[in-house]
Amino acid sequence: MELILTLLIGCVFGENISFISDPGVYGPPLEIAHAYYQQWPTGIAVSSTGRMFSNYPGGLDPSNVYNGRNEVFAVGELTTLTSEVAYPSLEMNRPPGGAINYSTIPPISVMSVMSTTDGVLLEAMYGGPKLVGVNLTTNTVFKTIVFPSTVAYGDSYLNDVRFDLRPNLSDSSGEGFAYITDSSTSGHNALIIVDLGSGESWRHLGLTKSVRGESQFLPFIWGQPGYYTQAKEPYSGLSIGSDGIALSADGETLYWCPLASRYMYSAPTAKLRARGEASELLAQQSVMNNGQKGLSDGLETDSNGLIYVGNNEGNAINMFNPSNGMVLTFLRDPRINWVDTMSVATDGYLYFTVNQLNFAASTYPGIDRRVAPFALFKAKLPNGGSKVSSR
Repeated sequence: MELILTLLIGCVFGENISFISDPGVYGPPLEIAHAYYQQWPTGIAVSSTGRMFSNYPGGLDPSNVYNGRNEVFAVGELTTLTSEVAYPSLEMNRPPGGAINYSTIPPISVMSVMSTTDGVLLEAMYGGPKLVGVNLTTNTVFKTIVFPSTVAYGDSYLNDVRFDLRPNLSDSSGEGFAYITDSSTSGHNALIIVDLGSGESWRHLGLTKSVRGESQFLPFIWGQPGYYTQAKEPYSGLSIGSDGIALSADGETLYWCPLASRYMYSAPTAKLRARGEASELLAQQSVMNNGQKGLSDGLETDSNGLIYVGNNEGNAINMFNPSNGMVLTFLRDPRINWVDTMSVATDGYLYFTVNQLNFAASTYPGIDRRVAPFALFKAKLPNGGSKVSSR
C-alpha cells in the first residue's frame, strides 16, 4: 500500500516516472549494403571477390515476372547502392516467348520448380527444375543438371542450396555435391542430394518430422500474426517445410530447418550422400534435433563454425554454437522484419536480405503492405569470422 500511495502521489505532483524498456538494438551495427527499389528480392550471394547477386522469384511476387513490357529479371547483379542488372544476361532471364506462356489456358509462368497462374501454384514438368552453374569470369553457363520427376515432384519447391566441392567426396568425378531443400507447401518435403560430377540426384528424409512444418504454426512479427492466406483454408498457419540450409565449416554436417518451425536439425553429410540398400533408414536414424533457435528462413555458416539463423519474431539474427549447443543473439535491430537469405563474405561481414515477406499479400489480411526499398544489410562477424571455402 505504501508503494502504491507513493506512485499516486508522484503522478499527482507531476514527478517523472520511468520504467525499463526494450532498447531495440543489440550487437554490431547494421550497415546498408543495398536498397532494392526495382524488384522484390529473396536471395543474396556474395562471391569471393565481393560481387553480389540476388534473385527475384516470380512465383512469390507476380511483379517480378517479365511480361514483354517490364524490365525485370529473375537473377541480377548488384552494381551500385540502388541499381541491379540482369545476370548473366538479359536474354537468359527471358525464356523464348517470354516468362509467361500465354499459349496455354490458363497462362502459366515458370519460376524454377513453380508455375503460377493468378497466384495459384501449378505442378512443374520435367525440364523445369534444374541446377545451373555460371562461370563468374566468363559469365557463361558451364553446367546444367536437370532433376528427374522422381526427385523434383510436380509440387516440389526446390529452394535453398549449399555446395561442398571437396574433390575426395566422389570417387567418380571429384566435383563434389550439392544439398537442396524441398520446401513444398504440400508436405512433400525432403533434402535433395546432387552428385555434381555425374548429375545424379536423390531424396532423403522425406518421411521424417525433421523436414516437415509444424501443424498450425503461427508466427508473430512486429506484433502481427502471420496467417497464410493462400493455403487451402482461408486463414491458416504457415505450412512450409525444409527451407534454410547450412553446411558446417568442415563439411561433415548439414543443418536445416523447416520454415514452419522453430527447431533446427542436422545430420552427417556422409549419411545423406550414401545410396546403399539401407541408406534412407540410416540417414533417418542419424538426424539430430538441435533445439529451438527462433523463426528462421535462411541459414549460414562462418569460418569459426557458428551457424547463423534468423529470429524474425525477435527482429534479430541468432547464432548456434555446435560446440556447446547454445543459441545466442548475434544482432538485433527494429529495422529487421523478415530475414530471408544470408551470405558470409571474405570481407568478414554477414550479408542478409530483409524483404518484408511477412507483409506481402500472401499473409493476413491479404493486402500487400510492403514498402520499398527492401534492404540488404551487412554486419561485422564476431571473432574474425569469414567465408568458408567449399573446396
